Amino acid sequence: MVEIRNISKTFNPGTINSVQALDEVSLTLAPGEFVTVIGGNGSGKSTMLNAVAGVYPVDGGRIRLDGKDVTFLPEHRRAAWLGRVFQDPMIGTAAEMTIEENLALAVRRGKLRGLGRGVPKREREKYKEALVQLDLGLEDRLTTKVGLLSGGQRQALTLLMATIKEPKLLLLDEHTAALDPKTAQKVLELTDMLVRRGNLSTLMITHNMQDAIRYGDRLIMMSGGEIVFEAVGNEKRELTVKDLVEKFSAIGAMDVDN
Repeated sequence: MVEIRNISKTFNPGTINSVQALDEVSLTLAPGEFVTVIGGNGSGKSTMLNAVAGVYPVDGGRIRLDGKDVTFLPEHRRAAWLGRVFQDPMIGTAAEMTIEENLALAVRRGKLRGLGRGVPKREREKYKEALVQLDLGLEDRLTTKVGLLSGGQRQALTLLMATIKEPKLLLLDEHTAALDPKTAQKVLELTDMLVRRGNLSTLMITHNMQDAIRYGDRLIMMSGGEIVFEAVGNEKRELTVKDLVEKFSAIGAMDVDN
């Protein structure tokens, strides 16, 4: 489903501020595979997600989604294949638009848009059914402006918007980092449920080692723009936070949370 092959990225090349963010990184995701990504600041994990999303053009290598080479496609051309949730709950939604209007935008992602009614009646029931999954009572607040929601409600809605069309790849960039622990746990449980239900190939960046172990099918650790450790299956299930702390200590990168 997803193939990242030998991608490299250097910022400010040829200057005193040159930084090699990615050094020939390769990663393949099978259909429906859920991969968690950990690493300290500057490890390259966010740069990798941004490269896949088309935010940063790569200096070398190839990126394929569902068999299509998207290496040189701009960000907006990849939108039809990708779902994305950011760290800031305010980024993924339009605050002045209602819940149903935001969902209507998500459903039309990657499509040509005309001048017809924004939210046809036939869609409202589908939105209500989708919102019931969140267990937040939002199915009864379709006409509420999103800016009036709490950070957790807004992030849960963003997650639903990112998955409602079942993207080829879901990118989660520390999407619970700005939430309080209880709300973050709720959003992570929703994430796991939506990913499993939709059989979505997913890359989730997190600083929290417990979450990286608890969720997903495979765990990768990045440092210095490279993948330095990978665990899958029984090896991943048997990992402990202590194991990961020791591995981070070995590479001198400890900017993560227990």
